[in-house]
Amino acid sequence: MPQSDHTLRMGWIILFLAWFVASVSTLGSLFFSHVMEFAPCVLCWYQRIFLFPLVLILAAGLFPFDRKVAKFAFPLAIAGWLTALYHNLLYTGIIPESIRPCSQGVSCTEEYIELFGLLSIPMLSFLSFSTIAALLIVLKRMTSK
Repeated sequence: MPQSDHTLRMGWIILFLAWFVASVSTLGSLFFSHVMEFAPCVLCWYQRIFLFPLVLILAAGLFPFDRKVAKFAFPLAIAGWLTALYHNLLYTGIIPESIRPCSQGVSCTEEYIELFGLLSIPMLSFLSFSTIAALLIVLKRMTSK
């Protein structure tokens, strides 16, 4: 059964929003490390590994629109989300220092920014991956009907 033009248009918009969030997050990450000169920790590097390819993968699904791109992007978004969740648990002190992966180099709990007492760099990453994953779920459900 062919999808309606409205469903395809809305699917494209949702995919574009996911790409936009991934792109802004990538630019923000590069801004923090190259302009503000904040050295990334080990967990930040892992999150970048999951984030940076999303910009290319999601863009490839936009022209021409291909809803199947979600099956390639979603695992990266979930892996990034889980890494960001773990990073936030470390950052807030819920996970003890004894199992911290950042034993050498930059600390995973280094406080570079703290906007409104809530938005740290790990939290920004968590929100980005949450948004991307949610948009991909909406895309999948909307276009699979």
